[in-house]
Amino acid sequence: MRTQGRHNVHGKGGVRFKAGYTTAKDNNMLRNVVTQLIISEKVEVTDFVAGQISPLADRLVTYAKKGDLAARREAAKIVREVYVDKAQTKTALQKLFDEIGPRYKDRNGGYTRILKLGNRKGDNAPVSLVTFVEGK
Repeated sequence: MRTQGRHNVHGKGGVRFKAGYTTAKDNNMLRNVVTQLIISEKVEVTDFVAGQISPLADRLVTYAKKGDLAARREAAKIVREVYVDKAQTKTALQKLFDEIGPRYKDRNGGYTRILKLGNRKGDNAPVSLVTFVEGK
């Protein structure tokens, strides 16, 4: 028997359907992928995700080029706190500001490149490789 009431809310009508993937989960996934891009300087993702992380990574490089405390705090909101090396001496944020930012000091934008690789074997999703461009 069908209940009366609004859909997708708790209460009188009950919850009949609620989407499992939220904006918060999407933002967390983008933070993880951008952090991995900073660590390994290349990452293989679907075309849609590549289109989302490219502007985000470009913004982080712009923060790294500024190099001041406010820019470091803005970048720290996005980049995860993970170590880059086995000795656990350098974090991804430190690598962004110490290596990647100074590399592009003479470049005005366009720090990432998206190369289409084809389709993934399992689900036939279009896959791209996102990398940082050469520094000079």
